[in-house]
Amino acid sequence: MESPSIKNKITDYYELTKPNVWWLLVFTAIGAMIRAGGISGEFSIQREIIVLVILSVTCGTAGAEAISNYIDRDIDAIMKRTKNRPIPSGRIKASNSLIFGIILSVIAISSTYMIDSINNSALPIVTFLMLFGLFDYVIVYSAYLKRKNFTNIILGGFSGAMPALIGYTAVSKVITIEGLLISALVFIWIPAHIWSLSLRFKEDYSEADIPMLPIVVSLKTSIRLIALSSILLIIFSLMIYQIGIIYLIAAIISGGIVLIASIRLLIEPSQEKAWTLFKISSPYLAVLFIAMILDVIINSL
Repeated sequence: MESPSIKNKITDYYELTKPNVWWLLVFTAIGAMIRAGGISGEFSIQREIIVLVILSVTCGTAGAEAISNYIDRDIDAIMKRTKNRPIPSGRIKASNSLIFGIILSVIAISSTYMIDSINNSALPIVTFLMLFGLFDYVIVYSAYLKRKNFTNIILGGFSGAMPALIGYTAVSKVITIEGLLISALVFIWIPAHIWSLSLRFKEDYSEADIPMLPIVVSLKTSIRLIALSSILLIIFSLMIYQIGIIYLIAAIISGGIVLIASIRLLIEPSQEKAWTLFKISSPYLAVLFIAMILDVIINSL
């Protein structure tokens, strides 16, 4: 049997980190960082901070996913949606995935410590945020709650909010109300997004005995909770309108689209409409953070 090429191995390890997940989270960190750097009207961020924020969040989120893949290797082999991932398909050894994830996580922690050192922080606050995010995703969510309780994605959602808070705090040097609100936007976005996905692949999660919301409650109840959580997200996104006029316009327009899909889902609950809401909500968060960045750019001109 011919051994895989270096290019194929790199591709396998890249796939292992679930880039469709970490790309968005890295972008939220960049958006929050830019917002914090331009809040005074004059954009100013140290180049070292920009590089270290991107490096730390990329390695942190990718590393957490690699370790999560190691933890989930048994259930990934059962689910049709995940059985072709690098570990269950045999392209990467489980132990190598764990080592790779740990290495990336160490790089992430080291990078955030460098941020704290550059900022002359009395307490390594950015490092703490990274450690908390890794602990929440790897231990609280992946290793424990994912297989035990439907609140898994809620309590595990704190990790998804950390990249934005890390990006903002790396620039502000302290945890601020606005930094918390921006990270809360990500936190509130996560449940409806993941529940919609788990509803679409309900049979897979049921087969693997993963107690996601659509598995533990009725179809109509889970669909209505998905829709209601989406509406809550829209309301919250409008409550932080002070971020900027472009952000507000984007929140109104994109929120209106999500609202229509959510109302349709409430009126006529179905898996198809839940999947439509998932596909709409996927770019929704990115749109808000793009608007956030554009506000800073325009205000800096």
